[in-house]
Amino acid sequence: MTTKPAPHRRPNPIATSTYSFFNFSAESNPTVDECIEKAAEMGFDGVELLEVQMHCKEPSYLQRLKRRAFELGLDLCGLSTHQSFLSPDPQQRRRNVEVTIASIELAYSLGIPTIRVNTGRWGTSESFDALMANRGIELPLPGYADEDGYPWVIEALSQCIPAAQRCGVVMGLENHWGLARTAGGLLRIVQAVDSPNLRVTMDTGNFLENIYEQLDAIAPHTVFVQAKTYFGGGDWYTLDLDYNRIAAILRKVDYRGYISLEFEGGEDPDTAVPKSLDLLRKAFGR
Repeated sequence: MTTKPAPHRRPNPIATSTYSFFNFSAESNPTVDECIEKAAEMGFDGVELLEVQMHCKEPSYLQRLKRRAFELGLDLCGLSTHQSFLSPDPQQRRRNVEVTIASIELAYSLGIPTIRVNTGRWGTSESFDALMANRGIELPLPGYADEDGYPWVIEALSQCIPAAQRCGVVMGLENHWGLARTAGGLLRIVQAVDSPNLRVTMDTGNFLENIYEQLDAIAPHTVFVQAKTYFGGGDWYTLDLDYNRIAAILRKVDYRGYISLEFEGGEDPDTAVPKSLDLLRKAFGR
């Protein structure tokens, strides 16, 4: 009896987000164009774009970006967006639906297959630094509870589904504070919308309790992974993440997609980002 060889499974491709080179408090940051060049020089397979970092969205510029990435052998594999549906004001939620639809159409123009979306936050924290000091926990607006917010977020994301279907773009709801701070909250929303155009963007650095158990819970629904590293110490906190263990969690569900680096440490990105790439290649290259 001849034994069939095990099917070949290629390693996960590794990207970097332009966020890895971005500093929200800096007076100037590298352009998206410059980040794409850096990613190619460092040996990444793809680039995820941080939308707030884009200085121009004119069609000619978008096509130039797409062409340059192609010339460098890089995929434009993800778009990281910002919106907030966690508001009792229906007009504000509608404006954020329109913002999200515009992001979906931007991704389509760039040939990007997935965008990161958020539930948003209540906005009751004094600052993002204060939110992080409180481990991402935020009080609801006076007179409201988290339970009130789930129908708002579910309805808003459902309103984005037709645009995502039309453009062939998958939204990935990230475990990014707000109602998606926990795996349970995130999955409640994704399962309620119940569409192949809304899945999960897994951020390895955004579960601050029971990290691996929560990553395991969202892994079967994951369409894109953002992998945090903290060389030089984290900007808000530092996690000692076991990427071999995370890779095993993702292999268990046959996740074959991108691992996108989000460097969030104090070291110079020019040295820390290549070190991060090496770390991720070793973990996900098996």
